[in-house]
Amino acid sequence: MNNSELPLIGTERLLLRLPTQEDIPAILDYYTENKAYLTPFCPSWSPDFFTQEYWHLQVENNYLEFMNDLSFKLFIFPKKEPIRIIGVVNFTNFIRRSAQYCNLGYNLAEVEQGKGYMTEALQAAIQYVFQELNMHRIMANYMPHNQRSGNVLKRLGFVVEGYARDYLLINGQWQDHILTSITNRDWKFSQ
Repeated sequence: MNNSELPLIGTERLLLRLPTQEDIPAILDYYTENKAYLTPFCPSWSPDFFTQEYWHLQVENNYLEFMNDLSFKLFIFPKKEPIRIIGVVNFTNFIRRSAQYCNLGYNLAEVEQGKGYMTEALQAAIQYVFQELNMHRIMANYMPHNQRSGNVLKRLGFVVEGYARDYLLINGQWQDHILTSITNRDWKFSQ
């Protein structure tokens, strides 16, 4: 994998990029430090999730999925400390042809909440997905009690489209979700 081929998205305070093998210790630190905070919002952790072996394969898969137009999974780094991970932005389930959409998921370190980092990161990442990957629609869903996430999506221009009962298995429980999306007004038809 040649790191110079990988996209690097910069904002005023942040860098967003696909992970490399060198990032595995920082990935493990991020998830270990935030496990208790993130657990209520995540699917159950795989038994080997917190191992180097798991992330060695995951980093390779993230790269291959990006190169094959299947997903775009980014980690968020502060510009002032570009080896420390403070969050995740994942665009997954790329559907092309007549649909041209994907799903968005994200999380941020507990100690970094309330600083506007996620809004800043998502603005730049969504712009990249719309302009560079030419996606027409991005869908994001959140649990009704996670109003902080709902507020971020609203600030970014996501529109509520519905309510899905027992939508995703989160932390061992089926959870309702509010369904939202944003569309690319500048989408270009390409063959």
